[in-house]
Amino acid sequence: MKDAHLKHLLWLTVATVLISTSGALGKYIDMPIPVIIWWRSAFAALFLFVYCRFKRVSLKINTSRDKFTFFLSAVFLGAHWISYFYALKLSNVAIGMLSLFTFPIITAILEPLFSKVKFDPIHIVLGVLVLIGIYFLAPDLDYESTQLKGVLFGLFSAVCYAIRTLMLKQHVSTYNGSTLMFYQVLILAIVLVPALPILGTSEITTQFPYVIVLALVTTAIGHTMFVHSLKYFKVSTASIIGSTQPVFGIIIAFIFLNEVPTWNTFIGGSLIISTVVIESIRSKRKLSTK
Repeated sequence: MKDAHLKHLLWLTVATVLISTSGALGKYIDMPIPVIIWWRSAFAALFLFVYCRFKRVSLKINTSRDKFTFFLSAVFLGAHWISYFYALKLSNVAIGMLSLFTFPIITAILEPLFSKVKFDPIHIVLGVLVLIGIYFLAPDLDYESTQLKGVLFGLFSAVCYAIRTLMLKQHVSTYNGSTLMFYQVLILAIVLVPALPILGTSEITTQFPYVIVLALVTTAIGHTMFVHSLKYFKVSTASIIGSTQPVFGIIIAFIFLNEVPTWNTFIGGSLIISTVVIESIRSKRKLSTK
């Protein structure tokens, strides 16, 4: 039993590392961002379709209402990915990923609007800590600063990701995680098709290997493994381990892109990640007392 737990913990950590590659890849791939996201979505949809057929995972959508939710949540996923990649391009991997990781607190604050969950005043305190962390990431209020723009795009990406997660939460118990992810990326690929002739895709010939890694390793394998791990861990436990993504992302960016974080980044990042860990531990205690 203990060996099985360690095995599942190892795979959850591997999934977290794979997802963390999105930062360095998003920064490195040299194509218009909507085009990057289209290729990412198209290839991921193909990989997930093959996986679902191989594993005989049902791709049936039960109701028209579910179809609308899938479509709308896919649009928010696209806004999340596109704004996140802009955050990476305008600043660096550390700032982009840390700004994005405000999403757990944003999710907690927005959740009462999507469900019957009562608002918890402690989220105001955690929200203030996040704002202080953001201040350390971008203390310069010069709106021409690319670093500040990167933080703002990262925050917008976090809001979009939070909304998308809250929209899909009601479907997790009904649909397989691979099914949900398949329709997300398929719809997004279709929505972004008009951007291709406008922005062009000729650069794909030189960027093809990196786009494949982004679609297969980061999106299809990484996200599928993370969703699969929820069968063996509580969401709060997975969230705590998942909060190490910026750490892994910063290490990967240091190794492959030679990006060295500043002390302000370390301080702000520590505050942001601390709020994620605090909220995850609190959620775990709430579940254990029910």
